[in-house]
Formats: sequence, C-alpha cells, structure tokens
Amino acid sequence: MSVNKKLIFVYNADSGFFNTAADIAHKITSPDTYQCKLCALTHGYFKIKAQWDQYLKQQDMHFIFYHRDEFLKHYGDTGDELPAVFVETDRGVDVLLDKARIEELQNLDELIALIKSL
Repeated sequence: MSVNKKLIFVYNADSGFFNTAADIAHKITSPDTYQCKLCALTHGYFKIKAQWDQYLKQQDMHFIFYHRDEFLKHYGDTGDELPAVFVETDRGVDVLLDKARIEELQNLDELIALIKSL
C-alpha cells in the first residue's frame, strides 16, 4: 500500500465520555455481545493495546481513527456496516476491510498481518 494513502479505521461506537463509559462497561460485563470487534481487537478496557500502539508508530502510512458519529460527520453515510477500514481516494472512501472480515479476526496479530497484506 502506498505511503500516500490514508487508512481510515472506523469504530462501531460513538464518541464522547458517556458513550465511552458505556462501551467500557459493555466490554467488561458482556464481551460476547460487544458491537465493535475492531475496538475489542485494538483496545483494552481503558486504553489502546501496547502492541497496536507500537505497530502504528512503526509504520510510514497515515492512519486515521474515527468513532461512528465522527466518520459520518466527515464522510457521510457510505452504506457500509461498521466497524470497517477504508482507504481515502479522490472519490471519497472505499472499504478495504468490511465488518464481516473484521468479525472473522481472532486477535490483534491477525489484524496486523491483514493490514500488512493490503
């Protein structure tokens, strides 16, 4: 993938303190029904996973992270289910990893390997 490309990660959660608190509670009390596999892969209960943070810092690519509401404000409704990973193009954004593919991932190592293969 070209260094000039932007990978846009969109979590299936809204921004804000109360939404974050509710998400943390949901992850702790009922992780099997948590609606954002991308968040579950990249973050612990309270912060980004060290392995993910280290991986991102070592890359030359430009990564952008949005909550659902932030993405909708910036790009509008693409019709894609979230979570998802997009690439920014001249036309807007194209989905690279859809919700179904993200749901198949078992751990962070698989996500990192998949991103490396793009």
